[in-house]
Amino acid sequence: MLWVLLAAAAAPLQVARNAFQRGMIGEAGPWGATLVRFLFGLPFSLVLLTLAILLTPDARPNPDLRFFVTVGTGGLAQIGATACLLVAMQRAGFAVATFLQQAALPFGALLGWVVFGDAMRPLQWLGVGVTCAGLFILSWPKAGFRKMDAGALLGLAAAAFFAVSMNGYRQAGLALEPRHPVYAGIGAVVAAQAIQSSVLGGILAVLRPEALRAVFASWRSSLGAGACGAGASALWFSALAMSPPGPVRAVGVIEAPIAALAGRTLFRERLTPLQLVAGAATAVGVVVTALS
Repeated sequence: MLWVLLAAAAAPLQVARNAFQRGMIGEAGPWGATLVRFLFGLPFSLVLLTLAILLTPDARPNPDLRFFVTVGTGGLAQIGATACLLVAMQRAGFAVATFLQQAALPFGALLGWVVFGDAMRPLQWLGVGVTCAGLFILSWPKAGFRKMDAGALLGLAAAAFFAVSMNGYRQAGLALEPRHPVYAGIGAVVAAQAIQSSVLGGILAVLRPEALRAVFASWRSSLGAGACGAGASALWFSALAMSPPGPVRAVGVIEAPIAALAGRTLFRERLTPLQLVAGAATAVGVVVTALS
């Protein structure tokens, strides 16, 4: 049950990383703020990988084609997910966007049912239904606050991308070294962040060099986001290497109340009673879907 502790420890680090990145959108833009997570997280991930290598001398990694395809797919999907989530946090609110991204698990379950023919139990259908009801309420625009429409859609898009990346990373860890899940998880983090930094950094260098300058000018916040991101990713990836995505995502729901507290403390955001109920329903639906 080590994966439960790893997933629980990853949640507050993920909220902290998101808070750092959200604060950088104004200067670096959504894509620059997205790059921070990967580029500044890579050095910290390399340190963690070095420790993992020293602590598991009998590990025999096998970075075959399956590994590179799955980690690449997961990494590219995570770029899109992060950018959508950051803009959603700016438009819909920090906590609301965090609630919306919890749809990643029901999306993944429905994707498996439609594309791969995975069986869906009655309780899973109930969980998906409860989650969808909560998401519907959260995404309903407030009177005179039309930008909520775009924020809600981006939050749901982030969830869809996260559903793809979550499954990709699990398969990457299993392909790299199934006997040592923590080692495999951290190794997958390093590979993913190297791909993400190269792809997104190269695109910004050509199309948005001012975003790159803003990222490095805010190096203190960038380092904070990178450190928290590397820790969270290493913990998530290690948990995914030990357990299917469903239960891991269920434990990760604890980030929702943490995000609500962070949104109120850091960004002076207040949730309405209806949003609190809808957020709780979304979290309950995710847990029911995962554990059934």
